[in-house]
Amino acid sequence: MDIVKYILIAIYIIVAVAIIILTLVQQKEDNGASGAITGNDTNNFYDKNKSRTKAGKQKRWTIILGIIFAILTIVLGIIYML
Repeated sequence: MDIVKYILIAIYIIVAVAIIILTLVQQKEDNGASGAITGNDTNNFYDKNKSRTKAGKQKRWTIILGIIFAILTIVLGIIYML
């Protein structure tokens, strides 16, 4: 059981570092107050294919790693309770 615990902790640390790096590398997508008032026009080619760009892939991986991080947190909490 200790081996599994150490492997999960190692994966947990790797995922945490990866989330930090991906978050710091991402660009800001906020349009500010003017974007909130006027709205966003998502009718152009770039916005329709944004998930295929580098920024879209980084955002997707950040979400995936965040979910893995949350699951590992719960699993490690359960393991340490035993």
